[in-house]
Order: sequence, then structure tokens, then C-alpha cells
Amino acid sequence: MKYEYIPRGVCSQSIVLDMDGETIKSVRFYGGCNGNLKGLGAMAAGMNANDVIKRVEGITCGMKRTSCPDQLAKALKEYLAASAEK
Repeated sequence: MKYEYIPRGVCSQSIVLDMDGETIKSVRFYGGCNGNLKGLGAMAAGMNANDVIKRVEGITCGMKRTSCPDQLAKALKEYLAASAEK
């Protein structure tokens, strides 16, 4: 299932998740630091969403209170909450 999240407070403009239940099939960031975000997406692929959340939630970027990895955690939490409601 595809799920799009609009991040806040970071350079990336959109995060698109392709999920199979709680397993991440792929993550695609639009905007932001291209190489770093491709790497983050590649590392998350095949992992359980909750495991990724535990690893990246709370990471900051410079003086910002958030980062693209932290926004990925928020996207995954939002997806999990939405899929639990169905």
C-alpha cells in the first residue's frame, strides 16, 4: 500500500512509503539531501516499521528540532495509526 506524508520543518517535500502491513517495501523522499535520503530509504527497505521508528525517531538536523529521519518516523507512525483504524 502506498502512503504519502508531507514532512514539516525539513528540506524534503514529500515522503512516499510503499508498505506491506508493518513491513516497509520502499521509502522515497522528494527533495532534501538526495544521496543521504536514498541511503536511508535503502536501509529501511525490508524492515519492520516499528524497528525503524525506534532507530530514527528524535534525530535532529543541525539546529532544527527534527530531521528527515525523524520525519520518516512520524510518517510511519501516521501510517500505522491509519492502517489500525481500518
